[in-house]
Amino acid sequence: MLKLIGANHVSEQQLDQFLESVTSISKEALLKEGYVIIVDEEIKGCFTLLSLTEEVFWLKQLYIQPEIANNLLALIETILLMIKNMKAKKLYVHSHQPVLDIILDALQFEKAKEEVQVEQKPNLVGKWWEYDVS
Repeated sequence: MLKLIGANHVSEQQLDQFLESVTSISKEALLKEGYVIIVDEEIKGCFTLLSLTEEVFWLKQLYIQPEIANNLLALIETILLMIKNMKAKKLYVHSHQPVLDIILDALQFEKAKEEVQVEQKPNLVGKWWEYDVS
């Protein structure tokens, strides 16, 4: 079973151990705006929810280990419920992987009508998706 916990609520040792194998994740951003995915008391993934405005978020730095990839759909659905509880109106995702595009489409995300204006643009070429939280 997946558990989502604020990254600042796990031990620094546990977080550092996880990040040793994932060099593309910013520890600072994860501690500030991130969550870890716990399976069997072990961190198996993480993501950050960057607030663009009070009601608009960017799901950023989503990473899961291959052994829990079959949980990606459930994970994104859980994140949608989480931001709905945060009174969010919109969630953006920048995807650079065809499998994620398929999942986002299945979850009724729409391709963003225009490029999302963010301070730190993603390094990888991809597509912006948006989800209207209702």
